[in-house]
Amino acid sequence: MNSPARVQRRHFGVAIVGPGRIGLAIGRLLKEAGADIRFVAARRPAAARRAVRFIGAGEPIALFDPRLRDAKTILLTTADAALREVARALAGRSNGPRAWRSRVVLHTCGSLPASVLRPLKLRGAAIGSLHPFQTVPNPSAGLRNLRGCYWCVEGDPAAQRVARRWVKALKGTAFHVHSTQRALYHLSAFLVSPTVVVLMERSARLLRRAGVPGKVAGPMLRQFVTETVRNFATLGAKRALTGPVVRGDWATVERHLSALREVSPDLVPLYKEFLSGMLRLAKEQKAESRKQKTAQRRRKDRGWWDDG
Repeated sequence: MNSPARVQRRHFGVAIVGPGRIGLAIGRLLKEAGADIRFVAARRPAAARRAVRFIGAGEPIALFDPRLRDAKTILLTTADAALREVARALAGRSNGPRAWRSRVVLHTCGSLPASVLRPLKLRGAAIGSLHPFQTVPNPSAGLRNLRGCYWCVEGDPAAQRVARRWVKALKGTAFHVHSTQRALYHLSAFLVSPTVVVLMERSARLLRRAGVPGKVAGPMLRQFVTETVRNFATLGAKRALTGPVVRGDWATVERHLSALREVSPDLVPLYKEFLSGMLRLAKEQKAESRKQKTAQRRRKDRGWWDDG
């Protein structure tokens, strides 16, 4: 009897189109979960062959090979900018208005809705999107962090059912974002992943400029940022916020700005923008603290407070 966490083979012959970092990682994980990876399609034959070796299954074929329609589910993992073109080309090379009937086509682009695949829907396919809220700098990292992560699922009911089945097989959590809000959803990921990498790199530069050895700066920043993320997750933004703004230590803020103007003047506008956000959170933090203290006093006055 199959485990419920494994993909049932009778449902899937899967084709992966445009196997980049995400496609390679998902393909390998689905294969390990029991999916039948039938085809791996790429523009260059050598890329398709390399992808098959990494995934451990599938037949390498050309990007628009007509055998793609032999698969029950097609996963488009092409670059975001190429997605519309690939969808139009696949639909345009089909024979008949219902050539993709009973097929499910999913894409992994975070900022675009399932409707970008409309040309295939007009040919009978159920269309959807399956985007991991995770950073995947290379396929090996994807093997490590896509299992158990959060996935945004959207599209036709049949496509969503397939996507959610895959997420369950990868022990992840599926959630839905309306198609009109995809850009906003993707922006939220952008604000906390590539931007954090840039901020850490600039912080590392400042540490080296201050005389901190590089072999210390890297691990130190990793530990510091990891703890910050943990605090945010366990305490929430307002309670996790620390630093001179929370303390009202404007002399330190002025020293920061003076140092930045000297060594990295391009960071001054960014620093000031962050100050505005910190001020808002700090005010909310203080207001919440006052409310809690007031509530505590009232409970004590009414005899609800137990000093013992």
